[in-house]
Amino acid sequence: MHVVYPGSFDPLTNGHLDVIQRASRLFGRVTVAVLENPNKRGQYLFTAEERLNIVREATAHLPNVEARTFSGLLVDFVRQVGAQAIVKGLRAVSDYEYELQMAHLNRQLLPGLETLFILAATRYSFVSSTMVKEIARYGGDVSKLVPPATLRALKAKFGQG
Repeated sequence: MHVVYPGSFDPLTNGHLDVIQRASRLFGRVTVAVLENPNKRGQYLFTAEERLNIVREATAHLPNVEARTFSGLLVDFVRQVGAQAIVKGLRAVSDYEYELQMAHLNRQLLPGLETLFILAATRYSFVSSTMVKEIARYGGDVSKLVPPATLRALKAKFGQG
């Protein structure tokens, strides 16, 4: 089965990478879909190309994982790549409420499309991209929260490398 794991990944965290690795063991093919939203261009720390490169470097050891950017409707991207389902990671109840709405909407737009949830590993359940950016911005140590590719990119972005 081919699944799509969508997100902004701004930046990729160890929680994201954990979901990708676990999905790669469960499914034959995983496409990590890096959202490129032109309306939010100024709100991202990293460009879509930078985020894509970070994901590609961090997942290079996974032969059944590819990363691509997308914009527009997720269901259109799912159709385009020929995937059968969407995978989403869940950290808390608040994630579930939002993702449940999105799953129902996506199924309305593309009948039969399933969304499968992977629960965050306990050690990453508190990690968010927003928190990682905030800690890194002020020079805090995020090395246990992000893969090496993200750490290098954060240090370069904030002039700490």
